[in-house]
Amino acid sequence: MTVAARTLTEQEQCERRAWFRARWERGVAFNRRCRIRVTRWDSETVEIVLPYADSLSAHEDVFHGGVISALIDTAGSGAVIAGHDFTKGSRLSTVSMSVQFLAPARGREAVAHARCVRRGKRLHFADVDVMTDGRICARGQVVVTISGERPGVGDPIGPLSEE
Repeated sequence: MTVAARTLTEQEQCERRAWFRARWERGVAFNRRCRIRVTRWDSETVEIVLPYADSLSAHEDVFHGGVISALIDTAGSGAVIAGHDFTKGSRLSTVSMSVQFLAPARGREAVAHARCVRRGKRLHFADVDVMTDGRICARGQVVVTISGERPGVGDPIGPLSEE
């Protein structure tokens, strides 16, 4: 189904970006369960912090590689949507992702720094570095597509709950 583009005011664009920031932290069940925190969300950079938990580990005191991959996907997608022009749609899907593990992900938290490096008509590219204990432990590239309208954009997002 094709959705006709509509003009959005700058205020409406800002409201959608704020809504997606809240959704990343509080509206996505996986992100809530992992207890991620968005510490930066602007058109230049997204920073997401993932606190360590035994349930996210591969070995004692080491994040599981799949969790680091999910963090890369989450941060990279966030970097795209944080500076997105919502007249081009709001339904985001990951198309591909590559991950390079550079060191064991040990530490109290993993911090992902992501930036959108190319915005296309439908495909958008983000680079992500993940750091633990002050050093890069993984790098990734995320490619997403945005087209059509995501149902529920703008609906209220509840507060964080203890799960």
